[in-house]
Amino acid sequence: MNHETPSPAFAGPGVEQHGTHDKTRAGRTTMNGHTSVPAGNGADKDTRRRVIAASFIGNFVEWFDYAVYGYLAVTIATVFFPESDPQTGLLLTFALFAISFLVRPLGGFIWGHIGDKVGRRTALSLSILIMSAATFCIALIPGYDTIGIWAPVLLLMIRVVQGFSASGEYAGASAFLVEYAPGNRRGLYAAVVPASTAAGLLLGSLIAALLTGLLSPEALHSWGWRLPFLLAAPMGLIGRYIRTKLEDTPVFRELEAEDHADKAPVSSLFRNHWRQLLQAVGAVLLNAVGFYVILSYMPTYLSSELGLGETESFLATTVALTTYIGFIFLTGMLSDRYGRKKVLIAASVSFILLTVPAFALLGTGNFLVIVLVQILLGAMLTLNDGTLPSFLAEMFPTRVRYSGFAVSFNLSNALFGGTAPFVATLLIGITANNLAPAWYLALAALVSLVAVSLSRETCKEPLRHD
Repeated sequence: MNHETPSPAFAGPGVEQHGTHDKTRAGRTTMNGHTSVPAGNGADKDTRRRVIAASFIGNFVEWFDYAVYGYLAVTIATVFFPESDPQTGLLLTFALFAISFLVRPLGGFIWGHIGDKVGRRTALSLSILIMSAATFCIALIPGYDTIGIWAPVLLLMIRVVQGFSASGEYAGASAFLVEYAPGNRRGLYAAVVPASTAAGLLLGSLIAALLTGLLSPEALHSWGWRLPFLLAAPMGLIGRYIRTKLEDTPVFRELEAEDHADKAPVSSLFRNHWRQLLQAVGAVLLNAVGFYVILSYMPTYLSSELGLGETESFLATTVALTTYIGFIFLTGMLSDRYGRKKVLIAASVSFILLTVPAFALLGTGNFLVIVLVQILLGAMLTLNDGTLPSFLAEMFPTRVRYSGFAVSFNLSNALFGGTAPFVATLLIGITANNLAPAWYLALAALVSLVAVSLSRETCKEPLRHD
């Protein structure tokens, strides 16, 4: 293996060795004192292909569930909150969606600890098992008409379990890919994670459109909405099987072999890398709000707020998702060539300038215009989402990479991502203005612009161990 391990002379987290170019068998110390990792890691192409497949399917299963829940929110509201008026039922359904995110920061701490101390593969194998089992259980919950208040209570409990398991998936898959990737292609490899997210949403959108198009409202309400959740079990088992057949990343195995894996990674994260953590939380904000508003909440917005037919709403969002997947790998390559910061700044600026006009065009009700706006919004979002996984993974050293990514990503998503559909619906109700979600999204982009501007560029640097 041509990948170098951390220096045995390393004195501990936060200890710097300024002004040295010493190189040892175990690692290399840069001018700023960080122990770094050369670009190659010795993994062969077949191993990398299996790593990509394992990372893809786990994230795919997770976001397929979130897509189905979001796209069938109107139906789910009638099943679990039949005594409420339509808007209140929808708000309660999105409130359950948001509450499940509150456990994600806690999950980020726990999964980060497991991933940095025990290993990335162990954390990812457990998270996909819990996620797929919980998703499958949603299909088995009786409705409010059968068991009363226990129906939404059980739904909430299962979604909390989902939130916990999901908090380790995106961060772990990104770290896994970045640590296996060639040094000059980390952005491209990490783009697999948002691509798998969009693929899960795309399948969810297609199935939701198929169900609403083929089934009567009565059949959809009675049993049709349950079908997509049943698919989680076989998909999750396949993903877990693939992951258990992989070794952990070369970077982590070398840390472990040298006994340099951090025994308390979360503590080290807050003690030694709190500045990067704050920058990461701010940088994630555009992803958190934009992802859920554009790719999850949008069908509900188009149908409930703008009066577009449900099938047309799903089709328009499907176009946006297809655009997103098509552009996401291009964005990863652009970030490898031009840098993470430049691409992320371009994403923030585009949202600040174009979101409100784009939402105004959605209000025209013209289906062709709506599709074109969806394509634009999907392309803009890829500038952020295709770059963010590699940006966050490179921001933190190997010893706390999983923890740093998981905590920052889940904290921002818990506060602003999971609540985005709820806040968007609430803002429209309060202001009586259908452009309210657009202003909220533009504000999130402004915060991310500031956070990214304060960060350092890492795409050309080797991964750090310390």
